[in-house]
Amino acid sequence: MPDDGPGCDPGCGCRGNEFGEATARRDLRAYRKNGPGTTTRWLIEGLEAGGVEGLTVLDIGAGVGAVHQQLLADGAASAIDVDGSAAFVAAARTEALLRGTIERIRYEVGDFVELAPAIDDSDVVALDRVICCYPDMAALVRLSVAKARRRYGLVYPRDTWWIRGGAAVLNGVSHLFRQRTTAYVHRTTEVDAIVRDAGFVPRLSRSGMFWQVVVYERTPSG
Repeated sequence: MPDDGPGCDPGCGCRGNEFGEATARRDLRAYRKNGPGTTTRWLIEGLEAGGVEGLTVLDIGAGVGAVHQQLLADGAASAIDVDGSAAFVAAARTEALLRGTIERIRYEVGDFVELAPAIDDSDVVALDRVICCYPDMAALVRLSVAKARRRYGLVYPRDTWWIRGGAAVLNGVSHLFRQRTTAYVHRTTEVDAIVRDAGFVPRLSRSGMFWQVVVYERTPSG
């Protein structure tokens, strides 16, 4: 999915043919050719600020693994890849085999909200374009931020009227073609309040035309 348009990554709850093997192969080819997209790079940069040497990573809705692969390359010790699409987990495993990182990654296929009790806490938690395709934002954010010991990063749509309108059109077209994905534009204030209540404060915030990137750091008393 492009960084400058509405949509969502293969994350937790939206599973349809649009996140099958053909899409996974296409995204893996694009990643190998061009590297992470703009907002994903911003997310990685924010999560790496202060260093990641020896840290553990939880990458929810990891897609082909762009976020955790970069963090592992820069010194993170291990990663957990949770994705609702078996095709994307297979693509991520293929990339990990190529990079020699497969032994440092644990893979889980399914809805993170359902799997959360069995997922270990990690120093760094990332959700790159995931909450935009999950209907119960509060559950997803609350359960995922509870897993973060140090940093928590999100990429999700900006909360504007015209992006909400665009999402409505996108959903109408998707349903017309019998795709099961629904794009959600959740309220920024609601997302931020849940993360802050968990003891985190924003350290980085950047916005593109459609996407916003926010990386939080746990406060000493959090």
